[in-house]
Amino acid sequence: MKGIILAGGTGSRLYPLTKIINKHLLPVGPLPMICHGVEKLREAGIEEVLLVIGAHSAGLYANLLGSGEEWGVRITYKIQEEAGGIAQALGGARTFVQPGERFVVLLGDNLFEDELSVHTAAYAAQEKGARVLLKQVPDARRYGVPVLKGDRIESIIEKPKKPPSSYCVTGIYMYDYSVFEIIDGLVPSGRGELEITDVNNVYAARGELGYAMLKGWWTDAGTLQSLHEASARLMGGRS
Repeated sequence: MKGIILAGGTGSRLYPLTKIINKHLLPVGPLPMICHGVEKLREAGIEEVLLVIGAHSAGLYANLLGSGEEWGVRITYKIQEEAGGIAQALGGARTFVQPGERFVVLLGDNLFEDELSVHTAAYAAQEKGARVLLKQVPDARRYGVPVLKGDRIESIIEKPKKPPSSYCVTGIYMYDYSVFEIIDGLVPSGRGELEITDVNNVYAARGELGYAMLKGWWTDAGTLQSLHEASARLMGGRS
């Protein structure tokens, strides 16, 4: 299984830190943010990794990670020419994946405790479709919230005023090659972007969107507060 880390975007919630450097290169605990996702993929036995990045700071990514040899993986880089949404960024990765292959997608600012290997194994055993990881959160209204039906997700509601559950869809996704056909059929949202929730809802409508729950901590380190909290967690036990 291959891995893709989406690390583009403008990082507006972390401005002015992101005025001079991409947010995924900011330090979180002992490492730059992007390195945590690379390590999670390597720990799961994933050796081929694609980083989708913006042109801003591209040279810094290359200086930090190089070919990936030092990190135990083989890294390929893809420039996202413009910020057009998560699904648009993922669509640019289609040449990295071959028909019939399955792969893991991480949002670069999602930091988490769980090991991925148990989830990739479950996805490999899933007959078809996609799989997402959920986490119980105190305020689900801030996220995409799943409507659960047995071992499948019936639909995902983006930032609902009255959440149907206390779970959110994290930025950890597993897809088959048909995801690129789905992306090709999307229309931009009101924000002018191709939304990953729309992708997941196509799988859900087919009855092909499986899920599992994260047991350990998880955070979207896209704000100053969550960046600080993630750093504190990752520094636990280190001197």
